Amino acid sequence: MDIFLLIIGLLLVLLGIIGSFLPVLPGPLTGWFGLLVLHLTSVIPMNWTFLCITLGVAIIIWVLDYIIPAIGTKRFGGTKYGVYGTTIGLIIGLLTPIPFGILIGAFFGALIGELMFDSKDTNRAIKASFGSFIGLLASATIKFSVAVVYVVLFFIKFWEYKGAFF
Repeated sequence: MDIFLLIIGLLLVLLGIIGSFLPVLPGPLTGWFGLLVLHLTSVIPMNWTFLCITLGVAIIIWVLDYIIPAIGTKRFGGTKYGVYGTTIGLIIGLLTPIPFGILIGAFFGALIGELMFDSKDTNRAIKASFGSFIGLLASATIKFSVAVVYVVLFFIKFWEYKGAFF
């Protein structure tokens, strides 16, 4: 049973890395569930402090993931129409089978949203779209970094108790 939990935990932390780039899958939270499953084995002792701290970080990153692209859009002069366009573009970009569809969708979603708000000011719309793009990249970078840290923590814990698994 411990080997099964180890494999499930490993899959979850690796899925957390993939979730760093997919807006429908919360990357750090998925990675945290991998750490939790690892601690549910009979081999690794339950460390509530470790799990609470890593859960807190995962929740903070999950909340920031929804705020950072909007901050980027607002910081570069966007309106709520640009923020809505970014969100719709993210979803459409996720569903399209083109490479970098999420990034392209976020950019063009913000652009279209801003142009719907004020079709005469294309410079502001492009600037807001760029802000959305930068916010999305910043958010993905933060999520990826935390997901990689969770993978490293997973392997450190496993390596510490590897003799008991095999």
